[in-house]
Amino acid sequence: MNDVGRDGDEVAGTGEERSAGALRRAAWRSVSVGAVVLALAVGGAGLGLASYDSGAPGGVLPACGGSSPRLTVTGTGQATATPDLLTLVVEVDVTDPTAALAMAGDGSRTSAAVSALKRGGVAAKDIQTTGLSLQPQYSYPHGVPTLTGYQVTNTITARVHDLSSAGVVIDDVTSAAGNAIRIDSLAFSVVNTRSIEDQARADAVTQAVSHARAMAVAAGERLGPVCSLSDQTQTSPPIHENALAFGAAAAVRSPVPLQAGTERQSATVTLVYSLLAR
Repeated sequence: MNDVGRDGDEVAGTGEERSAGALRRAAWRSVSVGAVVLALAVGGAGLGLASYDSGAPGGVLPACGGSSPRLTVTGTGQATATPDLLTLVVEVDVTDPTAALAMAGDGSRTSAAVSALKRGGVAAKDIQTTGLSLQPQYSYPHGVPTLTGYQVTNTITARVHDLSSAGVVIDDVTSAAGNAIRIDSLAFSVVNTRSIEDQARADAVTQAVSHARAMAVAAGERLGPVCSLSDQTQTSPPIHENALAFGAAAAVRSPVPLQAGTERQSATVTLVYSLLAR
């Protein structure tokens, strides 16, 4: 009578024959598993996968040990982007004989400037009061201090996202506030700095790898695994400023010509390779 084995194979014969068949199938499965393991090992070597020493502390590559020769290279990279944000800072200065009159006059002109910003498409969340001061003003006839009035300065910072209309917005703001307004500064920048920073870092690493390969070949050595990679990039956003100072609003209304230019981000990295004998 025939029996069926665990693998679905029909086994015929006596008990001894069935036992021999089971032994042969077990041996075949052992050979198959060994072949798969060998294939994986060869494939990993072909991909350049680093092998770790299980006995090394912290899983550190043996080639990065303290006595192993190393090669340290520094790479610098750059990335550019077109600015998509204009930060505008304006001040409204009003002087009157009394503090109350100065505050009222400055408040009305500042409100007019803010309304002009909103009409130009600047969102309320992008308009912020960043300074407010009230200072007594004196004259010194014959060296004697005499109070002549009070000066109020109100500082407004606006973030303009639509650069195509930024010149018109600036013109409208200065016209709305009249001679009391002064443009303190403007700055172009990139809103998403992470993208340009990552591009600069990637460029720096590419340069460092290229330098390391060239130096290793020239020295007759072979690059081993990377022992460390450190980043020395400054995290400050790439901004350049163009300061403007207007004593009064322009007599003839016309869009202010603005050139956004290009923002640049730099990055510096240090790469340490182990060196292997050829």
